[in-house]
Formats: sequence, C-alpha cells, structure tokens
Amino acid sequence: MQKQHQSRAERTKRNIIAAAAELFAERGFEAVTMREIAARAGCSHTAIYLYFTDKETLLQHISMPPLQELREELAGILANDAAPEAQLNGICMTWIRFCLSHRNLYDVIFNVGAERVDEKDPKLEMNRLRNELFGMLMQAMRGCLPPGTGEERLLACTRIMFYMAYGIVGTYRHSPESLDELMARLGPTFRDAFRALLIGFNAIIEEGGNGG
Repeated sequence: MQKQHQSRAERTKRNIIAAAAELFAERGFEAVTMREIAARAGCSHTAIYLYFTDKETLLQHISMPPLQELREELAGILANDAAPEAQLNGICMTWIRFCLSHRNLYDVIFNVGAERVDEKDPKLEMNRLRNELFGMLMQAMRGCLPPGTGEERLLACTRIMFYMAYGIVGTYRHSPESLDELMARLGPTFRDAFRALLIGFNAIIEEGGNGG
C-alpha cells in the first residue's frame, strides 16, 4: 500500500513538472499561475503545494537537469587536449546545438530569474550553474587571448562571444528546420562568426595593450 502511494505521488510530481514546463514554454513563466499548472497536471490547486512550494521551485526542477547535462558536455571539451581555439569553438557550437535542441524551453532554462554572469554568489542553485557555464566559456576564451590579458577585457570578450551565440539561438529558435538541418546548412557560418570575433578581439588587444 505504501509503495502504491509513493508511486502515485511520484507520478503526480512528474505530471506537475511536465505541465509547468509546457505552460512556461507556451505562455512564459510570469504569466502562468500555480492553479493553472495544477489544472493541467490533473491535481487540485491545493495538492500541488504538497510537492512544490512555488513556481520558483518548479522552475529549478525544470532547469537543473538540462543545465547539468550541458555542464558535463562543456567540461568534457575543456578536459581534452585540443588547441585553445578548438576548445572555444567546441564550446560555442555545443552551446548552440544544446539550446536549439531545447528551443521550446530555452528561455525557461537560461533566462527566467537569471542574475548577472559576474555575480559571485547567486542565491538560486540554477543561477550558480548558469554562471558556472559562463565561466567555462570564459575559461576557453582565456586560452585564446594574448598572455596577460586583463580580467575586465577577458570578461568583455566572453560576453561578446556569448552575445553572438545568444543571437544565433534567438534567430533560429522558431525555425521550422530541425537541429540537424540547421547545423548542416549554417554550422560553417556559425564557426566563421566565432572565428571572426576572436580575430577581432586579438587585434584590438594587441593594438591597445593587454590591460582590462
């Protein structure tokens, strides 16, 4: 009997998470209420609070698994012996592929409730992980810039590289093409865009010195 109850509770919890993910993707995090999530999940508007205290808790349950998955992928790239530019390209292309493969929940996973990337101690675990991912991009960028490049310059270059990746995802997140179709058609263009930025960064730094 106890096992049946636990099984039913786990099923209800999964249904709530799935319903929240669908509604957040359809209408945006701010517009959705806990009552609406409960209705979509097939439970009462009071029972939902037995499992999740608020929308922020649900957001974390939705966002953390894919963020952890991406962290493992990026960590693997940084751990290999490839040249710095190859590592940076690998991280950028992996980031794009990952985001476009989660395009329906992209805003929920990466943007909702986000804090500054240079925030030292974010309150939410998902923001600590988001900032860790940005830190991995910065680590790859560091190896591609001239020795002695200052931290402020490094942060600025990493932000610009992230803006490029963010813009690419934003441009194609509503495309009817599949991920594989997009990457086959535009992958070389994406790589050229990142390389062009890197060439520009190095030229600017060499002209103006390596300081922040």
